[in-house]
Amino acid sequence: GTMFLVGLSGGIASGKSAVVAVLRELGCAVIDADVIARQVVQPHSKAHQQILQHFGTEILLENGEINREALGSIIFSQPEKRRLLNSITHPEILKEMLKQILKYFVLGYRYVILDIPLLFETRGLTRLMKYTVLVYCDPPTQLARLMRRSGLGVAEAEARISSQLPLEEKRRWATHVIDNSGDWESTRRQVLQLHTRLEDSLDFLWARLAVGTAVAGLGGLVFLLIRHFIS
Repeated sequence: GTMFLVGLSGGIASGKSAVVAVLRELGCAVIDADVIARQVVQPHSKAHQQILQHFGTEILLENGEINREALGSIIFSQPEKRRLLNSITHPEILKEMLKQILKYFVLGYRYVILDIPLLFETRGLTRLMKYTVLVYCDPPTQLARLMRRSGLGVAEAEARISSQLPLEEKRRWATHVIDNSGDWESTRRQVLQLHTRLEDSLDFLWARLAVGTAVAGLGGLVFLLIRHFIS
């Protein structure tokens, strides 16, 4: 009963953040790759210094932070610059994610949900996941939601959507699909079912206790026992 990883993804305007909010509410350990990607390029970080060396100071905002839009337009038009940026940021993002996974492992979590926007585009990552979850909605709903949310016209909204791997295709790769095309009640019910399925096992308790004992001695054991009985 070792800890496992669950990859979670969606598409633009498919409702992933609302699903994540419910999972957090249920007490799940969720690691947000987007938040980490922003953290690792903060001023004074290793990645920030390397990005400056290669891209110059014109990609900085007044406050010294990186102007994501300026950087985005450079890497959008120049694939080799995109590869360069990835080679700077990806190792840092991975390091931080591993640190957080380890923290949850030590705390005795059964599984960790990794919220990764490009999960299905990055085939290497899906292999590390025991399960992959896609927050799906049908194309007309996705288009309508994106237009409503962003104020974009049809052509622009369609262009944004088509720049991503289609949800229909991601659906084939996912082990679990949460269909968010209907009303929120039905989506919430699906999230609760998923949570039950992921939690549906007690064989991990002894592994949890063993880790707790090894890591923190008796104090850890007491903490984990209490945690188990109140959860």
